[in-house]
This record gives sequence, structure tokens and C-alpha cells, in this order.
Amino acid sequence: MPQRILVLLAHPARRRSRANAALTAAAAAVEGVRLHDLYEAYPDFLIDVEGEQALLLEHDVIVFQHPVYWYSSPAILKEWQDLVLEHGFAYGREGTALAGKTLLSAVTAGGTEEAYGPEGMNRHAITEFLRPFEATARLCRMRWLPPFILHGTHLLGPEALAERATDYAARLARLRDAVEA
Repeated sequence: MPQRILVLLAHPARRRSRANAALTAAAAAVEGVRLHDLYEAYPDFLIDVEGEQALLLEHDVIVFQHPVYWYSSPAILKEWQDLVLEHGFAYGREGTALAGKTLLSAVTAGGTEEAYGPEGMNRHAITEFLRPFEATARLCRMRWLPPFILHGTHLLGPEALAERATDYAARLARLRDAVEA
């Protein structure tokens, strides 16, 4: 049975981002993927907690797609986590609604892979900055997957960007088809 995938987009200027536009278009082309743009849905940050929790219950795979902002996510994704992943729903003794679901981070960064290395400007790999998301998955009894990372977005030409977007779509398709464990 195909897995239902929810991609939560969190980019405050998505229309100006070539990389996130390419990833979003690639995700939209994958059958069984539902795109949900948090900035579009909640420009005032007044998040419909019950509606968002219902969306989570309807899907098997949750994807946080966003740029790396100050070594984390844009503000709306943090607000969404603070409100939607509440005690008694997502974690705690009674909070088992997300148990067994899968969480994937799909992130873009202007910095190169080398910039996110031990000798680079940021001193740590992006995977280190994503540890709070991994911890969130574990607290919610979700399965954490290695992230999809698109480095050096401002350096990518159209062909390279299209290739990486195709890679993203293929990963989502594997998740939908439960081929990726």
C-alpha cells in the first residue's frame, strides 16, 4: 500500500528561491504527495492546531522542507512544532498519534558542503544542525531518516538544480512506495 506523504513547506520568500521552487515543483509531480505551504496557509502565524493535527493523522511520511535559516528552520516551522506537536498528541504517555510515522528533513543551504564541514566556516555538517529535528522525531516515536540536503544553492546552474530536484522526487517516490526503509 502506498505511503501518504505530507510536505510541509516553510520558506518566507519561496517565490524568490530557485532551489525551493525546483524542489517544490519536483515534489508536486510525485503522485501521492500533498504540499502544504505554512507561510501561505498562515501569513499571520495563527496556526489551526486541530487542522494541522488532522493532516498529520492522514499521512504516513512527514517532510519538513525549508532553507537552513540561522542553523535551524524559518520561524513558522518552529511555531508549528511548538503548537501542533503538543503533549498528549505527539508525545507523552497518551501522545502516540505520530508513533510509527516517518520524518524527513529536506533542506537547502546557500553554503557549500565544505562550508558545513569541520574546517569550514560553519564548523559543523548540516546534519549536526538538524539534530533537534531528529530528537523531535524520536520524542514523537517517529522514524527519522537521513535528510535530503541541497548545498550551495546559489552556485547551482539550471541543469544541476534540475538534477537535484529529480533526486528529491525519486526519494519521495521511494518513500511513497515504501522502498526506502
